[in-house]
Amino acid sequence: MLKRGFDIVVAALLLVMASPVFVVCTLLVRRGSPGPVLHLSRRVGLNNEIFPMPKFRSMHVGAPQVATHLVRDPESLLTPAGRFLRRTSLDELPQLWSVLTGDMSLVGPRPALFNQHDLIAERTRLGIHRLRPGITGWAQINGRDEIPLERKIELDHYYLKHSSFFFDLKILLSTLWKTSLSEGVKH
Repeated sequence: MLKRGFDIVVAALLLVMASPVFVVCTLLVRRGSPGPVLHLSRRVGLNNEIFPMPKFRSMHVGAPQVATHLVRDPESLLTPAGRFLRRTSLDELPQLWSVLTGDMSLVGPRPALFNQHDLIAERTRLGIHRLRPGITGWAQINGRDEIPLERKIELDHYYLKHSSFFFDLKILLSTLWKTSLSEGVKH
């Protein structure tokens, strides 16, 4: 209950405070390539329910819906604004809305793509699927794009076993630091 209340209050405050950033990001995406400003990615949420996760669109329209590490040349799919949005993690800002609606939390395992069957199966086996997915998480601050799938699952499982309000605060503060350094971002 404390976690959900904290999520709602912080997400609402951040949405208001970041509204000028939303305007700038919207203009960057519109100017950089034709197509919608937001991309709704089909993701696996709490109890393996599929939900539409919003992101500022960083790839050209028609890019494959697979994990970036599975694309041969992901740089070729990025829009000019997309490189900046991903490097700064600003493409993730619309997920604050998903926190308000209850599809996501501020902290939890990152939601898998609907077609990452190996990740979904292993998370289900370990009970990780019972956690609300997060904008950031223990795996994100421990390597993000640079760690293999098996290690991400280990880190998600560690989070499941050690989850607490203070652990979430530690992850949020570490996320702010690592995001400011663009640490762990490959594409």
